[in-house]
Amino acid sequence: MTKEIIENDPYKSAGVDIDAGNDLVDLIKEDVASSHNHNVLGNIGGFAGMFRLDKEYKNPILVACTDGVGTKVALAQESNKLDNIGQDLVGMCVNDLIVCGAKPLFFLDYFASSKLEISEASRVIKSIAKACRDSSCALLGGETAEMPGHYVGKNFDLAGFSVGCVDEDRVINNKTIKKNDVLIGIESSGPHSNGFSLIRKIIKETKLSIEDYDNLVDLALKPTHLYPNLIMGLLKKFTIHGMAHITGGGLTENIPRSIPKNLAVNIDTNSWDMPKIFKWLQINGHLSNLDMYRIFNCGIGMVLIVRKEDSEPLMKEISKHNFKSFIIGNVVDKNANNSIVFK
Repeated sequence: MTKEIIENDPYKSAGVDIDAGNDLVDLIKEDVASSHNHNVLGNIGGFAGMFRLDKEYKNPILVACTDGVGTKVALAQESNKLDNIGQDLVGMCVNDLIVCGAKPLFFLDYFASSKLEISEASRVIKSIAKACRDSSCALLGGETAEMPGHYVGKNFDLAGFSVGCVDEDRVINNKTIKKNDVLIGIESSGPHSNGFSLIRKIIKETKLSIEDYDNLVDLALKPTHLYPNLIMGLLKKFTIHGMAHITGGGLTENIPRSIPKNLAVNIDTNSWDMPKIFKWLQINGHLSNLDMYRIFNCGIGMVLIVRKEDSEPLMKEISKHNFKSFIIGNVVDKNANNSIVFK
């Protein structure tokens, strides 16, 4: 009787393979478990994940965020370069958490596809688990969904959800930012996960050899830098007045979100070299400088706002973590409607 039901599975005939989902869980469970620490209760396969807060927090504030990787996932799938896309997913969430001083605690993923390809999905989730380990947070759970008829062909999409914690008196906001504070830009690895609808359009419309295409795609798909361990280490040694994670909206939109309304910032665009991938996109996409700053991070993935006297020792500490950093601007009085001025 059981064999007959399996052989004539009505759900499978509709395009959903329950057995494939179970096989995927078996394939990834060791990777998921490797991200767990003493705070995690229960195990993979339950209905919900449980996480115990450490007693180090006196007045804990939970911080949560969600994000995806946009159409970067399409470029990764088209070129069969999926091994790092999970890091992009984790990075887009945990890098947001750290901006307010929150330590990432755990992460959950959502993987939705037209048809579950176990080998493909496992590569993605393995990279999610590794990025969680590298961000000192637990991959607490996730969801895999097959939706034939909704997703076209073999397309899939990703979403991520992360929760962090910070003591109330250690929350970083813009209240302590003052005139003459300086902005330290920490390098990005590339476009991270923003601007890929435009990136794919420019690549498609540009005549490229196979070798040039592969090299360009490799540059575009470099995994998003994970900043939490770096920033958590800096917070133990330095006072940081504000931070900005440079995501969608580029430098133009994200930096003003982190400063008081009565202040503005001047950005010295000559203080760092725009990486090769951005120069190529600007030339071949016929983009103005203002377009570039509004769409892409242009080589700056995270911005710290600090006292001028703290900038040099702080940058030395950043270099110990193998990140490059630059003093890219300063805080000034706001004399017009513009919160950011590029020079």
